[in-house]
Amino acid sequence: MAGEPGPQSDALCELELQAVIGFNGHIPSGLICHPDREHFIYPLGCTVIIQGLNNNTQAFLHGHTNNVSCVAVSRSGCYVASGQVTFMGFKADIILWDYKKRELLARLSLHMGKIEKLAFSPNELYLVSLGGQDDGSVVVWSIAKRDAICGSPASARSAGNATVLAFSNCRDEAFVSAGNGTIRVWELDLPNRKIRPTECQTGSLKRVVTCIMMAEDDRYFYVGTSSGDILKLNMKSKLMSDYGPVKEKFSLGVTALLLLKTGDLVVSTGGGIVALCKGSNYKPIKKIQVQGGVTSLTLRGQGHQFFVGTEESQIYRLNYNDFKEELIATCHNEAIHDIIFPSGTSDLFATCSKNDIRVWHTPENKELLRITIPNMTCHAIEFMRDGKSIISAWNDGKIRAFTPETGRLMYVIDHAHSMGVTAIAATSDCKRIISGGGEGQVRVWEIGQNTRKLEEVLKEHISAVSCIKIKKNNRECVTASIDGTCIIWDIVRFMRNQMILANTLFQCVCYHPEEYQIITSGTDRKIGYWEVFDGSAIRNLEGSLTGSINGMDITSDGTYFVTGGDDHLVKVWDYNEGEVTHVGMGHSGSITRLRICPGNKYIVSVSADGAILRWKYPHSS
Repeated sequence: MAGEPGPQSDALCELELQAVIGFNGHIPSGLICHPDREHFIYPLGCTVIIQGLNNNTQAFLHGHTNNVSCVAVSRSGCYVASGQVTFMGFKADIILWDYKKRELLARLSLHMGKIEKLAFSPNELYLVSLGGQDDGSVVVWSIAKRDAICGSPASARSAGNATVLAFSNCRDEAFVSAGNGTIRVWELDLPNRKIRPTECQTGSLKRVVTCIMMAEDDRYFYVGTSSGDILKLNMKSKLMSDYGPVKEKFSLGVTALLLLKTGDLVVSTGGGIVALCKGSNYKPIKKIQVQGGVTSLTLRGQGHQFFVGTEESQIYRLNYNDFKEELIATCHNEAIHDIIFPSGTSDLFATCSKNDIRVWHTPENKELLRITIPNMTCHAIEFMRDGKSIISAWNDGKIRAFTPETGRLMYVIDHAHSMGVTAIAATSDCKRIISGGGEGQVRVWEIGQNTRKLEEVLKEHISAVSCIKIKKNNRECVTASIDGTCIIWDIVRFMRNQMILANTLFQCVCYHPEEYQIITSGTDRKIGYWEVFDGSAIRNLEGSLTGSINGMDITSDGTYFVTGGDDHLVKVWDYNEGEVTHVGMGHSGSITRLRICPGNKYIVSVSADGAILRWKYPHSS
């Protein structure tokens, strides 16, 4: 019974990552259109993703040990640099990547805690980096030598933190940093290995700068502020030449700026407005509204087209001429709690999160349907076997059913549980729903054509029910709970058949397809095999070295199963041997749930950072 040592992941085969649906929209200027005009570059967790604009190809730059906090691309597009966050008191890495070969060139570490911003010099001689508020320094790196040239505190002691950087467009020796009450122009003195700052004077205006845009010829630069106005500063005299709009400022602050060849500005705001403004008086000529505060604006080519990234993880395309937005990519921007395939097809799957349920088309990674219930969190979903409805468990204690094609609300079961509905399952004849709640009750509902009736309440668990699975004959089910018990119920006589006790918070449970055994897992990192007949333990495997196991699924023939959890790894196990055959590395948040699709083509895993990853199923079925 003692934990058999699970194999370590050194000599194991890697799972092939086929696609990622996800974009971290909270990173300022995180979305960048590559100079080749064919690709986007954006961060998701600890990965930097290079995605084709016209086709769905994706490449992944893996190397960071924690979440990516900023990305920069050099002018020719040869180099990509990305910075990360790390724990207090530890060094945060900057990674320099070769774009063409998609490989790591150098790891640069000096800053503590977080890399705030990165910028390349126009001729790609230098990279300048800005540390986060616990670091507060600016460092210039030589790209050829892959080494630091010099560094300096980013802002005067009397001023606030610097948060943004921009390199000069013509000279490799000048760049600008700005932030809370500070705008500085820096000169690099290479022979003496020094950088020398000059404070820019803005008169009586006190501003927090959120973005910088350099003019083509370097004579002046624009800065956007959190107060919703734009300042224009002269690069030579370091003085402010003008600012605006004076009266109607942009609400919720200016978050990004683009300077077009015509001299006009494209301005985006925290309120989700993208506006085209005259360069002389900053008055909006055209404006559109997008969903979520804008965090990135990026030009494609000369400015006939540009892209907008928002906090709600949406990516839009805009054309300069008609100035109309077109939504080209979406994903979850909160933790995903469940993923489910409809029975018999792998082309669709549904996920649920805070505020919404989304249905996706698997081959194209496209969102087909979004069902929104504002300010509510959906904990679990299930496709009814007949395909006529999606049933969902919500934290306001309601069970809601929607049509899968249109997302129309079919019915609501009010007050289904007193502390939110946490787990849900439906019988294969579509006549019953079994739900679990935050208070530990398991309730059986009879679903008629137009009626929903509470059939029975099973009170045994004393804490939230985390997972429910029903036997194929619809006469028995198993419920796992975070009170450390799994209970096998007879749902014809409404009796408890068996109870499994362990010193863990159970997160997931699966029936073996032959239904004489169940496998469980949870926060003790062990995978337990149990006899259904008498609840006795058969074996115990070490499922993970660190952190809870939150999700598991088993193939339809029972030969393999998959697990995922707080160690961010997807593991494929041989059921009989109890050994890991493949490991998938790619998630940067805790994996919350994962599924093997019908027909064993893919494994789809979802995580707490809102990412959906699709892996190729490794074994031929």
